Amino acid sequence: MSQSRQIAIPEDLCAAAKKRFGGRFPHVQDFVIFLLQELLRDTNVELDHAEQAAVEQRLRDLGYL
Repeated sequence: MSQSRQIAIPEDLCAAAKKRFGGRFPHVQDFVIFLLQELLRDTNVELDHAEQAAVEQRLRDLGYL
């Protein structure tokens, strides 16, 4: 695993996350890591869709579609 960095999260937010998701994530840190990974993955998917749309438009402009 790469180096870690500390962040500050309000205690009440941590308690709410632990109460709601504690069964799936034993530590709030695990939950935050999961969320960030998912958000980054979704961003990549959106970029892929945007790139695909640009390619399709270019093919239409060239008369292939």
